[in-house]
Amino acid sequence: MNENFDLTYKALFRRYYPSLIFYATRLVGEEEAEDVVQDVFVELWKRKDSIEIGEQIQAFLYRAVYTRALNVLKHRNVEDGYCAAMEEINRRRAEFYQPDNNEVIRKIEDRELRKEIHDAINELPDKCKEVFKLSYLHDMKNKEIADVLGVSLRTVEAHMYKALKFLRNRLGHLWFILLLFLLD
Repeated sequence: MNENFDLTYKALFRRYYPSLIFYATRLVGEEEAEDVVQDVFVELWKRKDSIEIGEQIQAFLYRAVYTRALNVLKHRNVEDGYCAAMEEINRRRAEFYQPDNNEVIRKIEDRELRKEIHDAINELPDKCKEVFKLSYLHDMKNKEIADVLGVSLRTVEAHMYKALKFLRNRLGHLWFILLLFLLD
């Protein structure tokens, strides 16, 4: 072990640690600031054989803390996004999948939901409605629908696109349930 580096490392730690903690706290908050700065000093120690400590060491340390803090923030955003998505999924599960204890209320809600979906389907233009019903209610493939109606496959695809877009806009608040209904 290079004793000279050991003394230099300790001096760097004593000199820059407090100001780096302050800097990191402004970037990531108090809880993670110390971890960020300690990680930078650990990395400096690991790379002691390849790093030359010179006039630029202060800039190097601040840049390293900044980079490490950005990584912490990116990781936090990923975790927050994942947590938010899981909360939304759990909320929807609770809202849509848990049956009501009262069977009569559940049947009324199911009937009202089905009526709203059927009303929206019936608002489709005639050709779109026909293509949509053949596809989702009669389980026909686009090619089969094209043959039955005597139109091109592209026409069927265009009607399906138009129908799904209309239903998504009309039933936006129920789009998740509509997907379940169509896949059922």
